[in-house]
Amino acid sequence: MASPTVLTVVGNRPQYIKCAAVSPHLRAVADEVLLDTGQHYDHELAGVFYEQLELRKPDIALGVGSGSHAEQTGRILVGVERAIAERRPDLVLVYGDTNSTLAAGLAAVKLHVPVAHVEAGLRSYDRRMPEEVNRVLTDRLAALLFCPTTTAVVNLEAEGITDGVHMVGDVMYDLALMALTPEVEGTALSRFEVEPGAYIFATVHRPANADDPERLQAIVRTLAQSSEPVVFAVHPRTRRTLESADLLAGLPESVRVVPPVGYFESLALVRNARVVATDSGGMQKEAFFLDTPCVTMRDTTEWVETVEYGWNVLVDADGSALSAALAAAEPGREHPDCYGDGRAGERIAAVVAGHLGEG
Repeated sequence: MASPTVLTVVGNRPQYIKCAAVSPHLRAVADEVLLDTGQHYDHELAGVFYEQLELRKPDIALGVGSGSHAEQTGRILVGVERAIAERRPDLVLVYGDTNSTLAAGLAAVKLHVPVAHVEAGLRSYDRRMPEEVNRVLTDRLAALLFCPTTTAVVNLEAEGITDGVHMVGDVMYDLALMALTPEVEGTALSRFEVEPGAYIFATVHRPANADDPERLQAIVRTLAQSSEPVVFAVHPRTRRTLESADLLAGLPESVRVVPPVGYFESLALVRNARVVATDSGGMQKEAFFLDTPCVTMRDTTEWVETVEYGWNVLVDADGSALSAALAAAEPGREHPDCYGDGRAGERIAAVVAGHLGEG
C-alpha cells in the first residue's frame, strides 16, 4: 500500500525554519512534496536558509516574487491548485500567516483536500495587519490546527473552533534548541565586531514600517542616537525605502547596516544582544527563547506571552518612546515553558499520521 502524500507549502524565511523542524519527522510517516512559492527569492532571504537548515530542494518552485497582496495571492493560488491536481496529495500542510499560507489553504479546500495549519490560533486582534487576516481565514479552512501555545487553543475555542485542534508547542523552539553552538556564536560576534551584552540587534521588515518613510526615519534616528553599537540587518524592501528617502546618509559608524543574516547568525546575534529591536513575530519569540529583552516596533503582537512575562515591550514607531524602551530594556520577571518542550515537530507528524490512517 502506497504511503500517503503531504504537500508542504513554504515561501519565506520563517516558514523555512518551521519546515526544517517538521519535515524530518513528517517524511518518516508520509511522502512529502515540498512546494516553495518564492515570496522570498534572493540568496540572503531564501538560499542561505536552505543551505544552513539542510532543507532539500523544493520539488515545485513557483517563483511568484513580490507584488501586491492580490497579485501574489492570486499567482500562488493558481500554482498550488495546479500542483494539487498533478500530485494529488492526501493533505496540504501550511505554516504561519503569509499570503502563501492563505492561498494554499484556499486552493486545497476548494479541491476537497484537507488542510493542516501549523501555528494555528494566534491572534493580535489587529485586522490592519494582513497577517492577521491570513491566519484567521486559514484557521477557518483547516481540518488540523496545530497550536504553539495554550493561548492559541483558547483563542480558537472562543471562535467556536474545537475540532481538529492540537496543542503541540512551537516548532521554532524545536530548532532553536538545536541550532546554537559556541562556535556559531563566536563566529557571528567576531564577524560583526560586537561584544556579548553590549549591542542592539535591530530588524525592520513589515510594510507598516518598511514602506513608510516617516515611520522608518523615526526608527533609524533613534538607533543612530544609541550610545551602544547597533547591528541593523536590513530587509530588501526596507533598504529600498532607506535609499529612496535618503535615510542612510549621515548614520554614525556605530550603526552597522548589513544585509539579512542567516538563521544561525541571527540566533547568535539575538542571544548575545543586550536588547533586540524588531517588528518580526519570529524574532520576538527567539528573543524570549534565548533570554534576551525585546522591544517590538508595533502596537500589537500575536505572541502575547512574551509581553505577559515581561520579556517584550510594544512600542509603535515613536522615536522618544522607542528610545526610552531600548534604554530601559531588562530581562523579564519569569520564564515559563509556554512554547513547549522542543518536540512539536514530532507531535505534528504523529497527528498527521493518525489522520491519514498511518498511526
